[in-house]
Amino acid sequence: MTVIPLGRARRSAVVGALSAGLFAGITGLVGCSSEDPDAGTNGMADLSAAKIHSQARAAADSVASVTVNADLVVKGQPYKIDMKLNSDGGTGKITDNGVSFRLLRVGDDVFMQADAALLKEGDKPAKPSKLSDKYVKVPEDDPKYKRLRAYTDKGDLLDMLLDLPGKLTKGDRSTVGSVRTIQLAAGNGDGGTIDVSLEGEPYPLRLVRAGGAGTLKLSDWGQSVTVEAPAKNEMVDFGSQLPKSAG
Repeated sequence: MTVIPLGRARRSAVVGALSAGLFAGITGLVGCSSEDPDAGTNGMADLSAAKIHSQARAAADSVASVTVNADLVVKGQPYKIDMKLNSDGGTGKITDNGVSFRLLRVGDDVFMQADAALLKEGDKPAKPSKLSDKYVKVPEDDPKYKRLRAYTDKGDLLDMLLDLPGKLTKGDRSTVGSVRTIQLAAGNGDGGTIDVSLEGEPYPLRLVRAGGAGTLKLSDWGQSVTVEAPAKNEMVDFGSQLPKSAG
């Protein structure tokens, strides 16, 4: 076969045509991306705020476990929640104005692990040797039981977090980490916002409380969380009621 060399003008025309075609292809791709910012998402952004909310709640209810990390302001004081929850309980840490305690629930049994200062009886400090690294079982008839249990109950916690006050409206697209989200605003934002994932299952990923009252992040949906009751030698029983200063 004989190769016939191209003249300069013809070579220029061929190169120009190829360049134009390549440029047109790139432009077309960019154009598609800008025209459809939700390409490759789960379609939540096309739904009404009410439907997004109901599907986000359904997705959250469909799995047994979640991790909750919150930095809040309660009555002007900093409050942190770091809990891993499943259908049978939860484990993690609560920090109230700089004072921390670990919290564990297995079924109906709730346990605290705190330092001696938190578990003292009135002005009389508890013995550190007795409480060091020990879990204290919270009696079910103690007034603190219900409040502490709420931190470890996935269903109760989601009821508190996801039922924002005021009418829901669809807000801006955002991101939580690297995940694209669609925001739901309650009461035009005065009641807080929820970020719902636009990728994969429409899990709620972030809740921003109104009035600068803090942010909660929900992650690790459906990932395994194991909760086990402490051994007897790891536990202290105060009887029918915790010391007044505990919890």
